[in-house]
Amino acid sequence: MSRRWEKVGIIAGGGELPRQLAQAAHDMDAPYHVIRLNGFADEAMKAFPGDDAGIGEAGKIIRLLKKSECDAVVFAGLVQRPNFGQLKPDWRGAALLPRVVAAARKGDGAMLDVLVETFAAEGFLVIGAEEVTGVLRSEAGTMGQIVPDDVAYADMKKAAALIEAIGPFDVGQGAIVREGFVVAVEAAEGTDAMLRRAAPIIARLQGEEGDGGHRAGLLLKRPKPGQEMRIDLPTIGARTVELAAEAGLAGIAIAAGESLLLDAEEAIRLADERGLFIHAYSAEELKRRT
Repeated sequence: MSRRWEKVGIIAGGGELPRQLAQAAHDMDAPYHVIRLNGFADEAMKAFPGDDAGIGEAGKIIRLLKKSECDAVVFAGLVQRPNFGQLKPDWRGAALLPRVVAAARKGDGAMLDVLVETFAAEGFLVIGAEEVTGVLRSEAGTMGQIVPDDVAYADMKKAAALIEAIGPFDVGQGAIVREGFVVAVEAAEGTDAMLRRAAPIIARLQGEEGDGGHRAGLLLKRPKPGQEMRIDLPTIGARTVELAAEAGLAGIAIAAGESLLLDAEEAIRLADERGLFIHAYSAEELKRRT
C-alpha cells in the first residue's frame, strides 16, 4: 500500500482502535510512534513504542511527535470530554484552551475541528485510521450468514433519517429503532452505554408481545452530517455485537464506506453465532428497498 506519510504518530485514547492501528503499522513495518493519553489509553498500548502525555499537554505532544520525526498524525480511540477547569495544561495547551472551550460550546465536532487545525498548522498531515491499515472502512453489503429483512430495512431508513435530522445539534452517531419504534438515541454516554440503557426497554417490549425470545430492531451507526471524516468515524466491533445480542436486537447497520469495523472476523463470527446480522448500507440501497 502506497503511503502519503513517512512516519505516523498515533494519539491513543481508549478502546481497541489504537491497538489495532499500532499493530497494523508494526505488521506492515511502517514507522509509527504512539502518544498514550493519560487516563484514556488502555494498558495494552504500553507494548508499543511511544510516550505518555496529558490531554491538556498539546505542546508536549507536538514536541514528542516532532522529536520522533512523525510527519503525520492519526487520532484514535475514546476520549471523554474533560473537565476544563481541572485540566493541567502546558503552555501550548493553555494558549489553545480558550479556542477549545469556545468550540466545545458548539459541540464535540467543533472541538475536534480545532484539534485538526492545530496539528495541521504545525505541519502534520492529519489522516484517517484507514490510511494506516487500508482495510478498516466497511464496504457495502451484509457480512455473515444473517440477512436483514424488509422490517429491518425500514428500521434502517428511520434510524438513518433520525441521525441526519439531529445532526445540527451534534448529538451522537447511533440510534436504536425496533419495528418503527425509536428506543434510544446515542448521546454523550457512547454506544455501549446506550445499548445497556436500551436493553430493559427492549425486554419490556418483548414481554408485552409475549415472546421473550423474539429478536427485533437494530443499532444503526452513521456519521453526523458535516462530520470531520478523519476523526471519530462510527465504529463497531465484537463488543458491540455482544451488547446488541444481549439487548435482544436483530442486527447492526453501519454506513458503508463511512464506518469502521474492528476485529471483523471475530465480530462476524459472533453475529452468526448469536443470530444477528451486520449490514453496511448505502443511501441508494435504502431508497431502493423502502
